[in-house]
Amino acid sequence: MRPGRYALVVAGFGLQRLAELAYSSRNETRLRRSDPDAPRAAASTFRWMALANMGLFTLPALEVAARRPRVPRPIAAVGWLGALAAVGVRLSVLVSLRDQWNVRAFVPSTLRVVDRGPYRYVRHPNYAAVALEFACLPLIGGAYISAAALSLANAFVLSRRILDEERLLERVPGYRERMGGKPRFLPRLSTLTSLRAARPTPVA
Repeated sequence: MRPGRYALVVAGFGLQRLAELAYSSRNETRLRRSDPDAPRAAASTFRWMALANMGLFTLPALEVAARRPRVPRPIAAVGWLGALAAVGVRLSVLVSLRDQWNVRAFVPSTLRVVDRGPYRYVRHPNYAAVALEFACLPLIGGAYISAAALSLANAFVLSRRILDEERLLERVPGYRERMGGKPRFLPRLSTLTSLRAARPTPVA
């Protein structure tokens, strides 16, 4: 893919992320009004998260412009599938959490425990989707250095935030009972198999 075209691809994903930020800002305003003292998970890490995300939408495009790599079609296909899947999962997270979703990880005292959508299978589908996008969006253009470096940076920043967020969530009544036994990021194969088997068989 030519550098100019790849820059447009990155810009398209970036615009989608900006729309998410606008939605989050609206939700945060409502949360602050209803619970001004709502704690935030690892507030000091937010600036580093913002920098990592800015890197995702700049560094791969700069690397592709500098290196002009020839990307094998299977690699590009994996990048597209992963990046689009990440967007799909994040949108399902927004639909599931609705007005509770926010990027600053506010955990108000009135938080409602959600176990629908992707939360039926894992505790942190949003972070799994972000990690997938960090790995796959650079692959579309062959920005392998950016894919590796940004994925490591994202994992480092999120590790502290996730631990602190879980500490706050476990204080919410009912959270541990409904979510504590689920894996963090990837659903168990046994869970998916059992849910598929439980679906009613259509009658002709």
